[in-house]
Amino acid sequence: MEKIRKSDEEWRRLLTHEQFRVARQGGTERAFSGRYDDFYEPGIYHCVCCGLPLFSSETKYHSGTGWPSFWEPVDPEHVVAVKDTSQGVVRTEVRCARCDAHLGHVFKDGPPPTGLRYCLNSASLKFERVNLRVSVSEAEEFSHQK
Repeated sequence: MEKIRKSDEEWRRLLTHEQFRVARQGGTERAFSGRYDDFYEPGIYHCVCCGLPLFSSETKYHSGTGWPSFWEPVDPEHVVAVKDTSQGVVRTEVRCARCDAHLGHVFKDGPPPTGLRYCLNSASLKFERVNLRVSVSEAEEFSHQK
Protein backbone atom coordinates (compact mmCIF):
# COMPACT_ATOMS: atom_id res chain seq x y z
CA MET A 1 0.00 0.00 0.00
CA GLU A 2 1.36 3.39 -0.96
CA LYS A 3 1.79 5.76 1.98
CA ILE A 4 0.13 9.17 2.02
CA ARG A 5 2.34 11.90 3.44
CA LYS A 6 1.32 15.51 3.97
CA SER A 7 2.70 18.39 5.99
CA ASP A 8 0.93 19.48 9.17
CA GLU A 9 -0.21 22.57 7.28
CA GLU A 10 -1.83 20.41 4.58
CA TRP A 11 -3.56 18.21 7.20
CA ARG A 12 -4.83 21.30 9.07
CA ARG A 13 -6.52 22.53 5.88
CA LEU A 14 -8.29 19.19 5.42
CA LEU A 15 -9.34 18.40 9.00
CA THR A 16 -11.24 20.09 11.79
CA HIS A 17 -9.27 21.25 14.83
CA GLU A 18 -10.42 18.18 16.81
CA GLN A 19 -9.68 15.75 13.98
CA PHE A 20 -6.17 17.18 13.63
CA ARG A 21 -5.54 17.09 17.39
CA VAL A 22 -6.60 13.45 17.66
CA ALA A 23 -5.57 11.90 14.33
CA ARG A 24 -2.38 13.82 13.58
CA GLN A 25 -1.15 14.73 17.09
CA GLY A 26 -2.17 11.53 18.91
CA GLY A 27 -4.81 13.11 21.13
CA THR A 28 -7.77 11.38 22.77
CA GLU A 29 -11.42 12.33 22.98
CA ARG A 30 -13.13 12.45 26.36
CA ALA A 31 -14.98 9.21 27.10
CA PHE A 32 -18.61 9.18 25.91
CA SER A 33 -18.12 12.36 23.85
CA GLY A 34 -17.48 10.94 20.37
CA ARG A 35 -20.20 10.74 17.74
CA TYR A 36 -19.69 7.00 17.10
CA ASP A 37 -19.61 5.73 20.69
CA ASP A 38 -23.33 4.90 20.80
CA PHE A 39 -23.86 4.64 17.03
CA TYR A 40 -24.86 1.35 15.40
CA GLU A 41 -25.83 2.00 11.78
CA PRO A 42 -24.68 -0.58 9.18
CA GLY A 43 -21.59 0.52 7.32
CA ILE A 44 -17.85 1.00 7.14
CA TYR A 45 -15.65 3.28 9.26
CA HIS A 46 -12.90 4.90 7.19
CA CYS A 47 -9.81 6.85 8.21
CA VAL A 48 -10.84 10.51 8.48
CA CYS A 49 -7.52 11.58 6.95
CA CYS A 50 -7.12 9.33 3.90
CA GLY A 51 -10.40 7.41 3.54
CA LEU A 52 -8.94 3.91 3.93
CA PRO A 53 -11.65 1.47 5.10
CA LEU A 54 -10.72 0.37 8.61
CA PHE A 55 -13.60 -1.20 10.54
CA SER A 56 -17.07 -2.57 9.85
CA SER A 57 -20.19 -2.11 11.92
CA GLU A 58 -20.40 -5.92 11.86
CA THR A 59 -17.46 -6.08 14.30
CA LYS A 60 -18.52 -3.08 16.44
CA TYR A 61 -19.80 -3.76 19.93
CA HIS A 62 -20.77 -1.93 23.11
CA SER A 63 -17.72 -2.10 25.40
CA GLY A 64 -19.01 0.41 27.96
CA THR A 65 -15.70 2.31 27.78
CA GLY A 66 -17.05 5.46 26.14
CA TRP A 67 -15.25 4.97 22.82
CA PRO A 68 -16.29 3.08 19.69
CA SER A 69 -15.00 -0.48 20.03
CA PHE A 70 -14.43 -3.18 17.43
CA TRP A 71 -13.08 -6.70 17.69
CA GLU A 72 -11.44 -6.79 14.25
CA PRO A 73 -10.44 -4.47 11.37
CA VAL A 74 -11.84 -5.04 7.87
CA ASP A 75 -8.33 -5.96 6.75
CA PRO A 76 -5.42 -6.50 9.17
CA GLU A 77 -3.11 -4.77 6.69
CA HIS A 78 -5.11 -1.54 7.01
CA VAL A 79 -3.99 -0.91 10.59
CA VAL A 80 -0.59 -0.98 12.25
CA ALA A 81 0.20 -1.49 15.91
CA VAL A 82 2.85 0.63 17.63
CA LYS A 83 4.18 0.39 21.20
CA ASP A 84 2.98 3.40 23.21
CA THR A 85 4.52 4.39 26.57
CA SER A 86 3.25 8.00 26.55
CA GLN A 87 1.02 7.71 29.64
CA GLY A 88 3.54 5.91 31.85
CA VAL A 89 2.13 2.48 30.96
CA VAL A 90 2.77 0.20 28.00
CA ARG A 91 -0.13 0.16 25.55
CA THR A 92 -0.52 -0.68 21.88
CA GLU A 93 -1.44 2.28 19.71
CA VAL A 94 -3.37 1.65 16.48
CA ARG A 95 -2.63 3.74 13.39
CA CYS A 96 -3.89 3.86 9.83
CA ALA A 97 -1.50 1.88 7.65
CA ARG A 98 -1.78 4.33 4.73
CA CYS A 99 -1.34 7.74 6.42
CA ASP A 100 -0.22 6.94 10.02
CA ALA A 101 -3.26 8.66 11.57
CA HIS A 102 -3.66 7.90 15.28
CA LEU A 103 -6.86 5.88 15.66
CA GLY A 104 -6.75 4.74 19.28
CA HIS A 105 -5.46 1.65 21.09
CA VAL A 106 -5.99 -2.09 21.02
CA PHE A 107 -6.40 -4.16 24.19
CA LYS A 108 -6.58 -7.90 24.82
CA ASP A 109 -9.87 -7.76 26.73
CA GLY A 110 -12.34 -7.94 23.85
CA PRO A 111 -15.01 -10.47 22.94
CA PRO A 112 -14.65 -13.67 20.90
CA PRO A 113 -13.63 -14.55 18.32
CA THR A 114 -10.47 -12.38 18.52
CA GLY A 115 -10.38 -11.37 22.19
CA LEU A 116 -9.32 -7.90 21.03
CA ARG A 117 -10.84 -4.48 21.73
CA TYR A 118 -9.91 -1.82 19.21
CA CYS A 119 -10.81 1.26 21.27
CA LEU A 120 -10.96 4.15 18.80
CA ASN A 121 -11.54 7.89 18.68
CA SER A 122 -14.59 8.98 16.70
CA ALA A 123 -12.59 12.03 15.50
CA SER A 124 -10.25 9.67 13.61
CA LEU A 125 -13.11 7.99 11.76
CA LYS A 126 -15.53 8.83 8.97
CA PHE A 127 -18.59 6.61 8.69
CA GLU A 128 -20.03 5.49 5.37
CA ARG A 129 -23.46 3.89 5.48
CA VAL A 130 -23.30 0.92 3.11
CA ASN A 131 -24.95 -2.37 2.41
CA LEU A 132 -22.60 -4.70 4.27
CA ARG A 133 -22.67 -7.13 1.38
CA VAL A 134 -20.29 -4.66 -0.26
CA SER A 135 -16.82 -6.13 -0.36
CA VAL A 136 -13.77 -4.53 1.21
CA SER A 137 -12.34 -4.01 -2.28
CA GLU A 138 -15.43 -1.95 -3.21
CA ALA A 139 -15.00 0.08 -0.03
CA GLU A 140 -11.33 0.60 -0.92
CA GLU A 141 -12.40 1.85 -4.34
CA PHE A 142 -14.59 4.44 -2.55
CA SER A 143 -11.57 5.51 -0.46
CA HIS A 144 -9.52 6.25 -3.59
CA GLN A 145 -12.23 8.60 -4.86
CA LYS A 146 -11.47 10.99 -1.95
